[in-house]
Amino acid sequence: MGRAYQNRKESMAKTADAKTKLYSKYAREIYVSAKSGGVDPTGNLTLRGLIERAKKDQVPGHVIDKAIDKAKGGGGEDFALARYEGFGPGNCMVIVDCLTDNPNRTIADVRHCFTKTKCKLGVAGSVSHMFDHCAILAFAGNDEEAVLEALMMADVDVTDIENEGGSITVFTPNTEYAKAKQALADAFGDIDFAVDEVQFLPQTMTAISGEDVEMLDKLLDMLNDVDDVQNVYHNAEV
Repeated sequence: MGRAYQNRKESMAKTADAKTKLYSKYAREIYVSAKSGGVDPTGNLTLRGLIERAKKDQVPGHVIDKAIDKAKGGGGEDFALARYEGFGPGNCMVIVDCLTDNPNRTIADVRHCFTKTKCKLGVAGSVSHMFDHCAILAFAGNDEEAVLEALMMADVDVTDIENEGGSITVFTPNTEYAKAKQALADAFGDIDFAVDEVQFLPQTMTAISGEDVEMLDKLLDMLNDVDDVQNVYHNAEV
């Protein structure tokens, strides 16, 4: 799997200083997770992971609590996942994940970003087949055999395990996220995860250079400024 999962972090970091947008993205994702999977983080591991990640990104507690309280009410916006795929500068592949209560508005905003950067929005499935939809769990440790044994005992489908620099990274299919996290907690107790995410990992990389790099930066900045956009994944290698 390598370190391809860091690409997303690098692209999102460009707008991490826009705190209000970051808070809004987390609040929306926490709200959707709590509404669909339950407001108790103990029983909703996806929600628990989101809350832990939000805290690491210094999202204030009142933002998190407000999103959960909103989900408790049972009303509020009816957000749905919208995923768009396309081709970026240098023919690299791009996936844009959104949470939207107005799909017509969202696709218009995303298409505008692609058009303004001379990129092309594709149809569903046009590039996602070249990515693996993975859960990624990274934490401090050295005994990868013990980790693998714990996951196998819990019947978790493990795609890969990396052991590097005192850190173990577990890759599983996205559908195994909750099971994998629970298995690790049962075996090793409370773990402080350095990475606790579900991402699209590119199977191959596309090298870009020159003006294509500048245009990719512009595309990512524009997409990350769209309120409905939650995550952007790409396979560009600069």
